[in-house]
Amino acid sequence: MELGTGQFAQSLPRLRALVLGCDFLGLDMEFTGLHSVFPKGKQPSLFDSPAEWYLKARRSVQKFTVNQLGLSIFSNEKSNKYVAHSYNFFLFPTTFGVMDSEFSFQASSIQFLTHYGFDYNKFLKDGIPYMNEVQEKKLQQGLLTGNWKVRSTLDKDKVKKVIDDVTRWVPSAEEGGSMVLHDISGFQIFEVQLILRQALPDVWTEPFGDQKVMVKKVSPRHRWHLENSSYDCCRKELVLLSARGFTNLFQTLVEAKKPVVGHNMLMDLLHLHDKFYKPLPESYEEFKRNIHSLFPVLIDTKNVTKSIWKEFQFPRASNLLEVYEILCSDLNPTNPTCPVIAHASDCSKYADKKSPHEAAYDAFLCGSVLLKLAHLLLGRMPCDTLETGPSFFQYLNALTKYLNQVNLIRAGVSTINFSGTDVPSQRPPLLIASVRGWPGVDEEQIYQKLKALCKFDVRQLTENQFLLLSNKFKDVRVVLRDYKAHPNLRISLYRHWRHSPQVNCLLQ
Repeated sequence: MELGTGQFAQSLPRLRALVLGCDFLGLDMEFTGLHSVFPKGKQPSLFDSPAEWYLKARRSVQKFTVNQLGLSIFSNEKSNKYVAHSYNFFLFPTTFGVMDSEFSFQASSIQFLTHYGFDYNKFLKDGIPYMNEVQEKKLQQGLLTGNWKVRSTLDKDKVKKVIDDVTRWVPSAEEGGSMVLHDISGFQIFEVQLILRQALPDVWTEPFGDQKVMVKKVSPRHRWHLENSSYDCCRKELVLLSARGFTNLFQTLVEAKKPVVGHNMLMDLLHLHDKFYKPLPESYEEFKRNIHSLFPVLIDTKNVTKSIWKEFQFPRASNLLEVYEILCSDLNPTNPTCPVIAHASDCSKYADKKSPHEAAYDAFLCGSVLLKLAHLLLGRMPCDTLETGPSFFQYLNALTKYLNQVNLIRAGVSTINFSGTDVPSQRPPLLIASVRGWPGVDEEQIYQKLKALCKFDVRQLTENQFLLLSNKFKDVRVVLRDYKAHPNLRISLYRHWRHSPQVNCLLQ
């Protein structure tokens, strides 16, 4: 089901009930861009520590925004059956009062999502607003002081016309008289009323049907009573509730503390923190602590599949949909006894339609893959529950070693541990390339030289020595074989005691 700003408020109570009552949540997000264009030599690298990688990723997250968020809410309704409620939320940053966010688009991301049918009109015209805690405090301050300003040029033009119309009407109007303002939409409903009440002490305002506001001429005493009435539609808490938008549901996700499942979900977690909680901190460790506090149980299906795929001799899968299809096929020995996964009657769009890279569909795939992987792993454990249908708690036990271990694509470790210390990964060994007869050579030239054969991250060690890192053991074997006795570029295993400039300096 697709939800924009027009349907979100009325759907929120049901969404909250589903989240609080479910077993776990599948999550996926789409962005206006993925990675910033970094200066030469500053791109993410296998040489990066997790903290160094985080600072680079933080820059990208601050630059781009979320345009679609998918949630698939899984509930175990029978012993061996799960029902999924899948929702697509189109999101757009709150533009209300003085709040006006800046973000960038990346051409390749637009091209990619457009190819898969993403509707940018819904994102731009019907996106649900959202804000983080810092933005909310700024909005609260504006409401408390009563000094309301409008930054949006579109809203300014509308407000100017409204004020002109009302100020011409007020002097000749009798007390109790009223006029109706038309074509007031979105946050203009609040902004028009707040501005008019601030500017004119003898008027009162209230919504009047769809996209209309009624303005009444009242006495000061009558207005005081109306302002202190529980029926005032511009009460601070109501304005904040509307301006928070999707953040209201985010806060329910945090309150529920349900397991959250994603696939390569690290960028999703960065954006969740930045857009709905607080701006990303400079400290990597603080980011980890915050995320673990918000979501105590995370499961990255990319990390699980990467760990077990070869063990079960499954064919190579290059994306989430291929993983799902393999696990649904006869290649999965436990597939006949896997839980039945059904779509809720009001969220049946994906019952017979594939929609890759649509956020809610990918979120549904994440949750489905999780159940199938957990069922597969549970089958290796000494228990007799596969016939009767395991509980979700048993599935979590089968996944214990993978909980809170989130895949990290290109850095010095392969996973981030959100509930403890990051464990060094078993990556291919570090290599050293020694150059002869190639004056002025730099990292890019070494990279291009090896690129045709295999890809390595390159970092200069000395004038004629370069460190090489790969995430493929096969590539290491190839270059060690082909460049062992190369006349200009000899590559060998790096030995700290032999190649480190610091050690050599100390020995000398």
